[in-house]
Amino acid sequence: MTSMDTETVVIPPKSTTNEVIDVTVHPLVLLSAADHYHRVARGTRKRVVGILLGQVFKGRVDATNSFAVPFEEDSKNPAVFYLDHNYLENMLAMFRKVNAKERVVGFYSTGPQIRPNDLRIYDIVKRFVGTSLIPPVFCIIDVRPDRPSIPTTAYQVVEQVSSSNTTTNSQDQVQLTFAHVPSLIGAMEAEEVGVEHLLRDINDPTVSTVASLIKAKMAGLDTLTEKLVECKDYLDSCIAGDKTVNQDILANMQTIFNLLPNLNTDELVKSMLIKTNDMQMAIYLASLIRTVIALHDLVNNKILYGEEDGIPTEKKIVQEEKKQETTEPTNKKDTTKKE
Repeated sequence: MTSMDTETVVIPPKSTTNEVIDVTVHPLVLLSAADHYHRVARGTRKRVVGILLGQVFKGRVDATNSFAVPFEEDSKNPAVFYLDHNYLENMLAMFRKVNAKERVVGFYSTGPQIRPNDLRIYDIVKRFVGTSLIPPVFCIIDVRPDRPSIPTTAYQVVEQVSSSNTTTNSQDQVQLTFAHVPSLIGAMEAEEVGVEHLLRDINDPTVSTVASLIKAKMAGLDTLTEKLVECKDYLDSCIAGDKTVNQDILANMQTIFNLLPNLNTDELVKSMLIKTNDMQMAIYLASLIRTVIALHDLVNNKILYGEEDGIPTEKKIVQEEKKQETTEPTNKKDTTKKE
């Protein structure tokens, strides 16, 4: 009997020039991807695919623009899909006329997970990258509105060697797979101004500012809880031996714990109590003032419409006089007819 040992080894890049350090996605790309999804695949389980345009500098990918590409795939057979090459070439030619600095840096998908066809789409997009040392990146843009964290997840394609060692022969197979890359949301000054104006237009006037601030705080706390649970699961897996210990991750965790303040000092506890009491006093006074103003407006409305204690007001008296004037001519006509 022969025993077979299979191990997977990731080939490191040949040089540091083709490493992707991080991917920065601009607001225009997010808006274009969301608009593309709502126009084509809203209310369905389909996804949309587009091309990312931008620049690359020292391994940092900056995706500043994008455009949609006609894409269809068979839900029953994942190996069958359609991507319009002619449309892609024509759009790239038109974008080069508008801005020659922007080139293809990757492609995006609304996912929300990696599909089997993504490696084949990567091979197609790679033809349009040119002679760049940085391969195209793959970015999943999650358009679901209930997502608490940033809606982007970036990947790069790396080579994996799956070596099967037996007593008779050894075979190495090189496979392509996606590796996670840090993703950021960045914007230039002009884009920040445009996003601020857009958020003002779509703001819900029925929701107060305090409610929106509280909702944002709750979303931030939920995300913090999710990250802490992820750190705890990683440490438990390292203790159990399921995962290898990464010294960089442990060093970052130690740095986070060292930055935590000491909450057991008497001065800090006293200052927190004073601050909390001041804030509660302000909230109490504000609620009292709001109640008094509401009652004052209610009294004014009752006086205006003559509903206070049944006493007729000037407006009600004027209305009654008008009614009497309109009824008097009709009474005179009736008396003349009887005569």
